[in-house]
Amino acid sequence: MENTGMKILVHASAFFAPFLVPVIVFILSSDQEVKKLSIQALLFQLVMSALIFASSLLTVILIGFPLLLLFGAIAIIVPIIAIVKALNNEPYNYPVVGSWYQ
Repeated sequence: MENTGMKILVHASAFFAPFLVPVIVFILSSDQEVKKLSIQALLFQLVMSALIFASSLLTVILIGFPLLLLFGAIAIIVPIIAIVKALNNEPYNYPVVGSWYQ
């Protein structure tokens, strides 16, 4: 369970560079667990970006507002939970995309 700092960096990158940092960490890291987390973080950010974009398009018919709030909250809360898990050295898989890349 080493590389705690790298795990926290990958999770926290959702707030400042959600696509760039996981790719750089994946390339530079030699730890398989950190590589797995960086791919999961990147996939999660891609999925959330697509969902937020789709819900913003749906705001024209008013159903997009609640979806936009929901997906925005998920995009903020999930990385915070992941950071807390990394600080406690607990394993964490991102929801939805965690099962895509094992």
